[in-house]
Amino acid sequence: MILRYVHYFLAVAEHGSFTRAAAALYVSQPALSQQIKLLEQTLEVQLFDRTGRTVRLTDAGKVFQRHARQAINELEAGARAVLDVEDLSRGHVRLGLTPTYTPWLAGPLLAAFWQRYPGITLAVSEGTQGQIEQQLVNDELDIGLGFAGDHAAELSATALMQEGLVLVVSKDHPLAGQEQLALTALAGQPLVLLDRSFSTRVEIDQQCRTQNVSLNLVMETNTLGAILALVQRAPLASILPDTLAQAHDALCTLELSPPLSGRTGVVLTRKNSHHAAAAALTEVLSHVLGELKVRQHGH
Repeated sequence: MILRYVHYFLAVAEHGSFTRAAAALYVSQPALSQQIKLLEQTLEVQLFDRTGRTVRLTDAGKVFQRHARQAINELEAGARAVLDVEDLSRGHVRLGLTPTYTPWLAGPLLAAFWQRYPGITLAVSEGTQGQIEQQLVNDELDIGLGFAGDHAAELSATALMQEGLVLVVSKDHPLAGQEQLALTALAGQPLVLLDRSFSTRVEIDQQCRTQNVSLNLVMETNTLGAILALVQRAPLASILPDTLAQAHDALCTLELSPPLSGRTGVVLTRKNSHHAAAAALTEVLSHVLGELKVRQHGH
């Protein structure tokens, strides 16, 4: 049913006259009458009694008027809601991020976004890169934070930052204070690493195999928090993204020589998607990353 028919019907019902309704709508009376007839044919019911001096609603017309007004009100409310979303006074966005972002980026990002857009609700979940990409494809997420690579064809990836891999130790560790460690020296250094469900671990293993470096792995876990707590309390080291390591003042970082190559952090979205709140979140994200980079250099 064409929405115009409904507007015309309500105008005739309000004015009780095709002539007055046509004038209010700036259409000709014959054109208006034809539109109402088409509406009645579509509904297969007569909406107006045209036998008297004035046009009156039939019983069916009164029922339809009540629903038509409700429908128009809902559509107008929908239009206002769209405007609210576009001007970012209201809305909802679903964010997914891989675990290595959570300890250092989630807090500053979510706080900054809420302070800037308090009317937008935000649902945040953590998952592997594969899980995040599948959720984006299934329209279960609006935006994802992951890393560059081979992505699903339905997704677009926008480069966000460069991330390197460094050796991480506590301030009491024998290696603390050194700026660099030979990659081959890792064979004699007890390590606690993320398990192979993390892309970080996969990258570490691949690069070490390529350079014929053996790792002295004594512990592995799928919990970043456990690694950070353990490294601070025991003479163990870990290999972690520099963005994560530099966010913890209780830890020291050492460059590896030759270095383990880093990776590119990306924002993942569905192609051709238009989501005002997700775009606003991306903008805040870039600003927060800039601030964190300034603070790290300041240290």
